[in-house]
Amino acid sequence: MKICIVSDSHDRAEPLAAAIAKAQAAGAQAVIHCGDLIGANTLRSSIKLGVPLHVVHGNNLGDVMAMHKMMAKSGGLLTYHGQDAELELGGRHIFATHFPHYGHAFACTGDYDLICCGHSHVAEITRQPNIKDGQTLLANPGSVSGIGAPSVDEALIWILGDLADMTFEIHTLNY
Repeated sequence: MKICIVSDSHDRAEPLAAAIAKAQAAGAQAVIHCGDLIGANTLRSSIKLGVPLHVVHGNNLGDVMAMHKMMAKSGGLLTYHGQDAELELGGRHIFATHFPHYGHAFACTGDYDLICCGHSHVAEITRQPNIKDGQTLLANPGSVSGIGAPSVDEALIWILGDLADMTFEIHTLNY
């Protein structure tokens, strides 16, 4: 199963929907949004793409009630998890949060196959040693909005992951 990982869209609906559409064209069957979505309306065009969205909030909450109302009207395509999420997708145990330091801490437990986080606006895919003598994949997709990105070339970024073989790639969005 392929997934799209995005974060920090900061009310920018167009690049978010464009990243999801690219991921969907590449075979993504679900989206994990690692927070700082802000407004529920940011998701309207993304929901229309028909890919299930799993969203956590970050330090920029927006209107939580509007998010819950949109979830109720989404026909099951949007799940708003609150501060963090434990997911089972493609036979993998996944934890999603906004903050990288929480992500690193949960990766150290060895209880998850994949940890997704955001907040830093810097994309990176790393393997974190865990207490079970293994490694946990830690994926931060940076910012799909381009806010605070380290360079123009990496301004609008997202991750495409394949849960079957646990391969993940950072993609630059050109739309």
